[in-house]
Amino acid sequence: MEFPGKIAVMGGGSWATALAKLLLNNCEEILWYMRRDDRIEDFKRLRHNPAYLSDVEFDINRIEFSSDINYVCSQADTLLLVMPSPYFKSHLEKITVDISQKFVVSAVKGIVPDDNEIISAYMQRVYGIAPERMLVVGGPCHAEEVALGRQSYLTVGCNDINHAREFADMLTGKALRTITSSDVTGIEYAAVLKNVYSIASGIVHGLKAGDNFQAMLVSNALREMERFIDTVSPCPRQICDSVYLGDLLVTSYSRFSRNHNFGSMIGRGYSVSAAKMEMEQTAEGYYGAKCVHEINRKWGVAMPILDGVYDILYRNVKPLNAIRLISETFI
Repeated sequence: MEFPGKIAVMGGGSWATALAKLLLNNCEEILWYMRRDDRIEDFKRLRHNPAYLSDVEFDINRIEFSSDINYVCSQADTLLLVMPSPYFKSHLEKITVDISQKFVVSAVKGIVPDDNEIISAYMQRVYGIAPERMLVVGGPCHAEEVALGRQSYLTVGCNDINHAREFADMLTGKALRTITSSDVTGIEYAAVLKNVYSIASGIVHGLKAGDNFQAMLVSNALREMERFIDTVSPCPRQICDSVYLGDLLVTSYSRFSRNHNFGSMIGRGYSVSAAKMEMEQTAEGYYGAKCVHEINRKWGVAMPILDGVYDILYRNVKPLNAIRLISETFI
């Protein structure tokens, strides 16, 4: 099978919508799996996603929509996974067809809850996807800015760098530049950790701790990210590359960052449950904090910022007290 072949977008949120738009700049047509038939019908009628990025119009004649995940998986050569991590497993558990020979691209910015595995590891273990058929997409790229046509950058990772380059070509356009990498595990963990640190940044913002303090938090978060990733997946990498540092910065500071906004609410006095209810979209860092905290029991990496966020979210520690303890570890 020639890569990437027919591509299926798996998910109906804002990031899935932005990536679908990028793909249609370079593909004749795509498949698109959405869970709800009513959303599909509204999409066809309105010519845009009725729930996310509604200003982005599509040529629906180039899209084959379906709510049947097995039909989409059987027809596609490459599956682009763009579901929120908390619901990832429930979607894929519906798959009964053999996808072991498909190419899989993960744009999921989270870890599979309960299993505590990054997406690539889960797909290899459960569905038999070979490492050279497993790709990841990461980097500082908010869906909203992609939709606005603002200059953006993505990194495509794969053990087979040729596959990374080929899929990168499917996303590249006037306002989107791509970088390739072989650091699949590092890219995935960076995407998880930057969401956790963005919550911390939001909490600090909500507490009105100031820009100086926030800068120290983010710079120490980068060191913490580097320690953890280098421990769980040692290989040559530059932590200042955009897929690590760039994504951390944009997620920690941008008004589009749902994790930052979630943390800011907590810093302003919202309870965790109230902040979750207020959010219209998933704050991936809430789930990521728990998953990485549990994963790190094996590795024992010093992660005071992640531990502090975990304490706030899951142990009801007051934000001010947790941030004060975190600040004592700053270097």
